[in-house]
Amino acid sequence: MIVSTARRLYGAGVIAAHLRGQREIPFLPRERLDELRDRRIRRIITYAARRVPYYRELFAREGIDSARIRSAADLDRLPLLDRELVRAHPSRFVAETRAGRTGIAFLTSGTTGTPLEVRHDRRSLLANIAFGEREREPVNRSCGGSFRPRELYVGYETSTFKTVEAFYRESALLPVRPRRRFVPLQEPIDRVVAIANAEQPDVLVGYGGWIDLFFRTVQARRLEVHRPRLVMYMGEALPHGARSLIEDDFGIPVLSRYNAVEAFKIGFYCERRTGFHVHEDLCHVRIARPDGSTAASGESGAVVISNLVNRATVLLNYPIGDVASIDAAPCACGRSFRLLSELEGRIEDVLHLADGRFVHPRAVWQVFKDDRAILQYRLNQTEARRFEVELATLDESAFRHAVDRSLPLLRALLGPDASIETIRKSALDRPQGGKLRVVTSPPGVRRPS
Repeated sequence: MIVSTARRLYGAGVIAAHLRGQREIPFLPRERLDELRDRRIRRIITYAARRVPYYRELFAREGIDSARIRSAADLDRLPLLDRELVRAHPSRFVAETRAGRTGIAFLTSGTTGTPLEVRHDRRSLLANIAFGEREREPVNRSCGGSFRPRELYVGYETSTFKTVEAFYRESALLPVRPRRRFVPLQEPIDRVVAIANAEQPDVLVGYGGWIDLFFRTVQARRLEVHRPRLVMYMGEALPHGARSLIEDDFGIPVLSRYNAVEAFKIGFYCERRTGFHVHEDLCHVRIARPDGSTAASGESGAVVISNLVNRATVLLNYPIGDVASIDAAPCACGRSFRLLSELEGRIEDVLHLADGRFVHPRAVWQVFKDDRAILQYRLNQTEARRFEVELATLDESAFRHAVDRSLPLLRALLGPDASIETIRKSALDRPQGGKLRVVTSPPGVRRPS
């Protein structure tokens, strides 16, 4: 009992030590923000060069002097990490320190292959609570200034969120706790509607794909549901068209936080709808072209992250798999943090057709976006010229109408010789703890000859 209390007092002290000034950091002058970022870059580089096997070997092999890496520009010149190497040999990226040995292990969803184990050191996990003050301000403002808005959180019992929540309960004395009702993702939509009507939450939180399905189902069935002051999506991108549906048809603002197992603080969505403000002093983000060079402002490319605060698994110049762009122009909200666009999809979700053409997920969305009878869709490429389309609709009649309307458009998109099978679902299957991908293609058919 004494050990447990001492541990929680230590945890509270770590949070308090990082708490001061967090809400002001996004508004700091650009020069001061760059100083904070580059200071953390120098610290993590020095640490990695001495304590992390992969970087110690890389710097020795390539003749890289870690002392010369002093800024974001220097960090960007390091080689991009091979994601498959990180997945196959995660221990090479774990620090040979107490922070590494005692770090809390998390698994990525593994929707594109083998899940990746990432360890987070306990101190950075505790500091993450304090860092969250930056993200809470726009949420509280949307909820009328409420310090503790009521949340209805729909997710997995085995999710990263639940693991972190359990760690906080065991490791810190938290004088103020969120007012949160957790609902398993497997609950039927009707049941979630009933809970929302009973709980009257200020905020509805869930995966992007589930949030989209929830509001499309409520609209299609004409269900009476309590309208929260704010909708928050996390864990996966919001499907194309979902934001306008929720904000225009239901009148509810939609915000988000961009995080991942590899980095718990990447960005948060601006209330001005300009994009995600990047936590630049916690996670350096750049956009890379296919050749690895840095993309220009507004140019789409691969999102590459460097977690600057985690001392367990150290990932620098890591392509996380998302596609987006960064805008260097200042935001009207007054924050100095750079703006990352809404995610345009996953790198793995671009279809490679047999005739050499590429099909982006947004082109597939264009086929289905105007059909309100379609609650969800997924296009699976099974062979170079063979596809299956899963459509979630309310009934068989809506499914037949959707097929009749969409098949000609799909054939025009995929080619006249494409074989397309259609399948009706009440809701799309989702891997346990995984992200919902609406365009899929097995590795073997991604690059046809």
